[in-house]
Amino acid sequence: MILLSILLCLAFAAVLPENRAEAQPLQISSPENVLQLQFTLENGAPQYTLGRLGQPLILPSKLGFKLAGAPDLDGNFAVIGHQSSTFDETWEQVWGEKRFIRNHYNELRVQLQQQDAQARRLDIVFRLYDDGIGFRYEFPEQPNLTEILIDDELTEFALTGNHESWWIGAYQWNRFEYLTENTPLAAVDTVHTPLTMRTADDLYLSFHEAALTNYSTMTLERVAGYTLKANLMPWADGIRVRTQAPAVTPWRTLQVADRPGDLITSYLILNLNEPNKIEDTSWIQPAKYVGIWWEMHLDKSTWEPGPRHGATTENAKRYIDFAAAHGFDHVLVEGWNPGWEGDWFADGVVFDFTRAYDAFDLEGVAAYALERGVRLMGHHETSASVEHYEAQMEEAFALYERLGVRAVKTGYVGHGQEIFWTDADGNRNYEWHHGQHMVEHHQRVVELAAQHRISLNVHEGVKDTGLRRTWPNLMTREVARGQEYNAWGENGGNPPDHVLMLPFTRNLGGPFDYTPGVVDLLFEEWRPDNRVPHTLAKELALYVVIYSPLQMAADLPENYENAPLPLQFIKDVPADWYDTQVLDGSIGNFITIVRKDRNSDEWFLGSITNEQGRLLQTPLSFLDEGRRYRAEIYHDASDAHWEHNPYALEFTESEVNSSTVLPVRLAAGGGIAVRFVPLD
Repeated sequence: MILLSILLCLAFAAVLPENRAEAQPLQISSPENVLQLQFTLENGAPQYTLGRLGQPLILPSKLGFKLAGAPDLDGNFAVIGHQSSTFDETWEQVWGEKRFIRNHYNELRVQLQQQDAQARRLDIVFRLYDDGIGFRYEFPEQPNLTEILIDDELTEFALTGNHESWWIGAYQWNRFEYLTENTPLAAVDTVHTPLTMRTADDLYLSFHEAALTNYSTMTLERVAGYTLKANLMPWADGIRVRTQAPAVTPWRTLQVADRPGDLITSYLILNLNEPNKIEDTSWIQPAKYVGIWWEMHLDKSTWEPGPRHGATTENAKRYIDFAAAHGFDHVLVEGWNPGWEGDWFADGVVFDFTRAYDAFDLEGVAAYALERGVRLMGHHETSASVEHYEAQMEEAFALYERLGVRAVKTGYVGHGQEIFWTDADGNRNYEWHHGQHMVEHHQRVVELAAQHRISLNVHEGVKDTGLRRTWPNLMTREVARGQEYNAWGENGGNPPDHVLMLPFTRNLGGPFDYTPGVVDLLFEEWRPDNRVPHTLAKELALYVVIYSPLQMAADLPENYENAPLPLQFIKDVPADWYDTQVLDGSIGNFITIVRKDRNSDEWFLGSITNEQGRLLQTPLSFLDEGRRYRAEIYHDASDAHWEHNPYALEFTESEVNSSTVLPVRLAAGGGIAVRFVPLD
């Protein structure tokens, strides 16, 4: 990591006598005075307000905790000290959508102590950026607060109106894998984050959390009117969080922007995470991959052994030959290990993570790939049987490391509150996918994987909260409805506007392994009731619009061989970027994103729309001034339409520069993908 500039200065510090709060309210603003926060004690209870450019954004909102087995930390406080500081650095991502990120904030630390015999301490730390805030609680080490059992976190966001909201409901059977709802705030109950809103004044908000470790996932519950309150995913016994002082919570975050696209290019979530902890990151490589996966979702082959078994040595070598011929870095193979027979998703205590089926020569396939400049991508489907997986993890990762595997896709297919652990009495306790039990499990997995020089692609896991900064081998996740729903999902799959919601909602948390690039859009032979609801150009544009450092070309090798034109763009587009800009966009309607390759001076543009066709005028001012570029344009033909003519793709070239305004014609459900190659 390269630090370009660091400025850290203590602005003031004050220590107040107990029982005095005359210094209230405490105030702090962001570096350019865009946001203003005020902290107060109301009858000993902590609360805060937030304004933007003089207008209220968050009305007085509660802070604190209800505890189990101990008095609550929600009142009877006095401020015993407060410190303010400013921080400014520029740091380099190991990989990402932007290489260099500025981390510039003003911080207020408020030290509280309860005015009773126990005199328990609680610190609240606020960090204000010009594009949002983060705040967290810190429990100092102290004699009267050791074991902490959180019964409820009282954090509130009291909003100023019935804002338009985009959300996915929490506590649902199928985890995060639902279509995004778009309603007024008054229709919201309890929802996952990121939660995105638009105010009546056209201000855009995103509520989330950062640096989620050793804690439970936060959902947001509308408790009264337009007030949202933290609702932590509980343990089986109802306790929300178990921890010990000293301890810190994740950051509670609010990002604020004048345009929806500015939420996408806000790096507040990453900035609130700790710096990289992996000293040697040379083995962590963004990449593109193909794999034995889509053919199972199409029901062309099966995960389990039999006449249509996908994970055979012969089939794997076919994929490896294709990858080697076209420059793909990894080949994923699912269904390679015993356990896929029968009802595995109902009882995952069946998988063997170190032994292969007879039809799959694990060692031979891994060696075959390496000989051809390709790596096998590992696969660990756990069926959410975490105890069973953890008993084999060390040996399984060691095996993959020995075979030259550098990336593993993990899976946690399971539903509702089905993840169990066994207590000392032999009883099974059943947990949610997103409670503290699983947060801690995923942290153990990423740290163990790092020891074996393996990167992770996590499916059915915990939402991204920026931990990729601290553990850059935690490269990408699913945690949403991906491409596979187009193969077998009800109502034909995802609607055309699904991928127009994702950049402004789920993707604000971090990279998404959506698995784009399907070129056989109808697959009538295998799944006649389903299809990909896009044009071919839109599928290509997704490589720019939906970011993942491990980016899949999801379709079958034979389909790519029959579609050399779209395959060329998939081969050319990078998976690691120097810069990202959102040129224009409207949530659920359309978006235009450009990204610059980290390893060259090439730029790439992706623009997509929902069911409505659009004519856009796109200035190319992001290009270097004074340079000429060849624009390689993959666009919808004039008669293209996602529903009745999705394959109508045309390719054109033109010379452009930073003064060019590119006319963009998007068919209904369509898109455009452009590569800009410098000519000098």
